[in-house]
Amino acid sequence: MDADLAGMRAFVAAAEELHFGRAAARLFLTQQALSKRIGRLEEALGAPLFERTTRSVALTPAGHRLLPLALDALDAFDTAVEAVRGVPVPLRVDVYHERFTPMEAIRRLVAAEPSITVEPSMRQGLAAAVPALLRREIDAAFGRAHDLGRPWPDELARRLFSLVPLHAFVLDGHPLATRRALTVAELKDAGIVMPDPGASTEWHGYLTRLAAELGVPLRFAEPAIGMLGYRQLMERENRSVAVAEKEMTLPSGDGMVRIPIVEPVPLFPWSIVWHRQNRAPSLVRLLALLEPPAVPDGPSFWLPALDLRWAREAGP
Repeated sequence: MDADLAGMRAFVAAAEELHFGRAAARLFLTQQALSKRIGRLEEALGAPLFERTTRSVALTPAGHRLLPLALDALDAFDTAVEAVRGVPVPLRVDVYHERFTPMEAIRRLVAAEPSITVEPSMRQGLAAAVPALLRREIDAAFGRAHDLGRPWPDELARRLFSLVPLHAFVLDGHPLATRRALTVAELKDAGIVMPDPGASTEWHGYLTRLAAELGVPLRFAEPAIGMLGYRQLMERENRSVAVAEKEMTLPSGDGMVRIPIVEPVPLFPWSIVWHRQNRAPSLVRLLALLEPPAVPDGPSFWLPALDLRWAREAGP
């Protein structure tokens, strides 16, 4: 039989979605066109690939055998096209938000490695990116790989990418604005106030664990609408502080002061996540360039117990 790449792509989309409507939308096809492509492929192979009822779609044994081979075939074709054109296919990477560590890391990596191009997206939460990873709409995503509100999907791989210290954030005129550092004991006296993280369940979980494990009072206020909303929240506070990662990008000249938190230093664990069946060469190269950090030991640093246990079990 001749190669039927369109049929293969239709089959893979339907196999991953197990829903012909979603698969058709993913490929910008009508459901009828998707069904015809899959039908032609089934006819050429001489075997049904799906069992369909009015309520469900499931792979047949032949479909299960074909899926990993089809993924390999499509990856090989895309690699060949990339090599002939001399232009790399962009990696679709969710960086959480442009203000945080992953975006800056991707900027540095792309500048140092011209063979990798990236098409970033910003879903502002790994929980929101996981469905896109499972549908193969994106190649990788950054976030904290715990407290996602769902069991970890077996189809996804994850690896620690960075451990970033938290700082306290206050405005000029706050009683703590002149401090060079703030101990956790002092943080207990001040308390933390944060905008409601909304869909960022992993950030909400991290803050809740910090408050519980370190004994720091925590209060969630209304969600912040951009940096202006974040600033308005802080303007109302004359005692509590906000917290965020050390590397967070802020508008210049806004009167916001960063204060390192010490004794212990809270670390935010960023992970990179990808689909186990995604073998794109540029993704393999990206993962090779992003070396996992060493996990510090001892009382000088703090990670949520859940994250620390996973990081030690996962190893470097």
